[in-house]
Amino acid sequence: MKDASLFQLGIGLETGAQTEDTDFGGLVPANTNAPGLFDEDRDDHFIRRDGKVYAGTHLILEVVDGTGLDDEARIQAAFREIVEVCGATLLHIHTHKFSPQGVSGVAVLAESHISVHTWPEIGYGAFDVFMCGDARPWLSVEVLKRAFATDDVRAKELLRGDGLVEAVQ
Repeated sequence: MKDASLFQLGIGLETGAQTEDTDFGGLVPANTNAPGLFDEDRDDHFIRRDGKVYAGTHLILEVVDGTGLDDEARIQAAFREIVEVCGATLLHIHTHKFSPQGVSGVAVLAESHISVHTWPEIGYGAFDVFMCGDARPWLSVEVLKRAFATDDVRAKELLRGDGLVEAVQ
């Protein structure tokens, strides 16, 4: 049983994912200079927009006065629709239904993740949508409005990794 638990955690898998990559894909800390940081053909999935380089867009989304926030299948369907609409790549979904109510879950994406914790007794769902590369996380807002029958989805945006790397002029 111990080996199965470790496997579930990804320990002992020979994928190379456990090895730290010190190449950094050509990205450099903000206090150094390196040519090519803004090259469009880079394959590091950092976003280059408006003179900034950042890892991804992380939306903190609050569903208010929502319905169906206690339904695991509905939440999983919303995750899948967000992935499709935003142009992301789904790797895995895991949700957990609490008793007497509430759901927590995560969708692991190639571009990062979507997560949720719900309090259906007050119609509230706390969602995170974090995506890098070409994915369009802002499109998730309309999906959440439809999925949980509310017009009240509040959003805050964080540019993850903003300022860690800079352009070389």
